[in-house]
Amino acid sequence: MTAGKMVREVKVCVKDWKFDRVSLGYPGPIINGHPLREPHNLGGGWMRFNFSKAFGRPVKILNDAAMQALGSYKGGRMLFLGLGTGLGSAMIVDGMLQPMELAHLSYKNGKTYEDYLGERGLERLGKRKWRAHVCDSCKEN
Repeated sequence: MTAGKMVREVKVCVKDWKFDRVSLGYPGPIINGHPLREPHNLGGGWMRFNFSKAFGRPVKILNDAAMQALGSYKGGRMLFLGLGTGLGSAMIVDGMLQPMELAHLSYKNGKTYEDYLGERGLERLGKRKWRAHVCDSCKEN
């Protein structure tokens, strides 16, 4: 999915809604409110896309794992791990949020955590072996 296609599809889905702003969870690092690089698991065109112009409203872009972590945070220290198309991660300590890119760290056999724990790993390994790697990755570190 490209940025343009995402905006077009969202606008169709929310055409009857009333809202003033958009918060966008992006699957990658964000610097100064903009994607640092193109996402690993989506189509291109995200880095320089003008989301505010496309939506016609102010847009706040946040790392998707950080956004999900904030949504479930209840205080103290929390490590968020999100298993989806990839592996999202964020840490919150006493209200301070830090998105992390653990998915791209080396794990086994020259592959990354995401290669084993994300959608690619599930498709390559099958559900039983994939689940074993999910459990093993938590024990090893």
